[in-house]
Amino acid sequence: MAQPIDLQGRSYNHLAFIWTLLAGTFTMSISQSSLSTAYPTLMRYFGVPASTVQWLTTGFMLVMVVMMPVSPWLLNNIRFPVLFVSVLALFDIGTFIIYLAPSFGLMMLGRVMEAMAVGIMFPSYQTVMLRITPEKQRGGVMGMAGLVMGSALAVGPIISGIVLRYTTWQGLFVVFMVVITIVFLVALKTIKDVMPQHESHLDYWSVISSVGFIGILYVVNQIGKVNVNWGWMTGLLIVSLLAVAFFVWRQFQTTTPLLDLRVLKTFNFDLAVLLTGTSYIALIVVTIIFPLYYQEVLGMSPFASGMALVPGAVVLSLLNPLTGKLADHIGFKATMLTGMSMIVLGWLWLTLVSGRQSLIAMILIATLIEGGNAFVMMPAVTLGANSLPDQLISHGTAVITTVRQILGSTGVAVATLILAMVTASHIKVTTHLAATMSGYHAVFLTFLIVAVVGWIFAAILRDGRKTKAAA
Repeated sequence: MAQPIDLQGRSYNHLAFIWTLLAGTFTMSISQSSLSTAYPTLMRYFGVPASTVQWLTTGFMLVMVVMMPVSPWLLNNIRFPVLFVSVLALFDIGTFIIYLAPSFGLMMLGRVMEAMAVGIMFPSYQTVMLRITPEKQRGGVMGMAGLVMGSALAVGPIISGIVLRYTTWQGLFVVFMVVITIVFLVALKTIKDVMPQHESHLDYWSVISSVGFIGILYVVNQIGKVNVNWGWMTGLLIVSLLAVAFFVWRQFQTTTPLLDLRVLKTFNFDLAVLLTGTSYIALIVVTIIFPLYYQEVLGMSPFASGMALVPGAVVLSLLNPLTGKLADHIGFKATMLTGMSMIVLGWLWLTLVSGRQSLIAMILIATLIEGGNAFVMMPAVTLGANSLPDQLISHGTAVITTVRQILGSTGVAVATLILAMVTASHIKVTTHLAATMSGYHAVFLTFLIVAVVGWIFAAILRDGRKTKAAA
């Protein structure tokens, strides 16, 4: 590769740039999934119920989703070195507030600041990596990005469990602060101005209406919970859907859309969005549902159930860079068909082999599904970007990350609902263990169907390495 040049014509260290970007994003991504193992500790410390402490994750997710569509505008209007260090600083300050928090409300404020930073960073780092990498080499580079997205989600609860075993819950946030502060200092030297600016007016109507995404996700997360006022929730869902419909309409009407939805006119891009969402559903359901299976069916402790996720996380981490390079060599379609076949096989195994699975079998299945994710999620993002003109890549990655988050959250909500409903319906006529097994079997069958649909999406892809959509 020729020596990379920034917008001022100065050469820079491409590898140092990439690793700084990934280090910051990896740390932020861990924060997304790391708190679940700390819930009991935080409930005792702040004296709040489980329904309240869950907002540390649910609220984080809601704020993150609404920030994602704003990221293309920020990339176009703020120099990237300034944007990157500002996002790191926002995350660091939010983490420091959490560390000092004397009350749950103040901790929630810090968590919202972290979520704003992550919501901006997730689409932005992918956009920048795609823009500074030649198209023929994007698969390998985005494989490293996949290591951040997939591995951090999988290892978050593991790292959290280890840290909490030896220190207080504040120790977890000390780790985040130390790493992000180091990345901040390194970024002042390594992050360069590589994104051309296209200054535009911020469409406030689009920003306001994008809050509809929060409403939709909030309602989705109430599915399966008790004492929910579904009359009020139905009203909120209708208003939120209208707001999102207005958001979509607005993007096609204004001359400077907040999120350019013209990307959805490209067939391969649409399939890439659905494929990355399908694989993400499989990954997040495994990381949430399998630990529950280990505890409820196999009788394992929370710590042991978290550690049982390690093999799958390791395989995911090792495969992500390799599958990106594989996509560059054999094509995206063949790579993603391989991945979706692995995911289908994993859910099929769970569906056909009835009865209580052994720990070894569950770890192998989790590894198979997470390994399949490595063949699909980031190659799909890369294929989607390759299907678009360069000026639309930032909008494309924002669409992909937003849809992926919504589908992933919906997948977890659906899995939790099915598990609860089927278990409750069977517990009256059979033992508790048998009823629980029926609930899990229904979950496995549901996501086998989702995976088969994803396999069909991969089968009808056009490889897209030689053609790119016109603007």
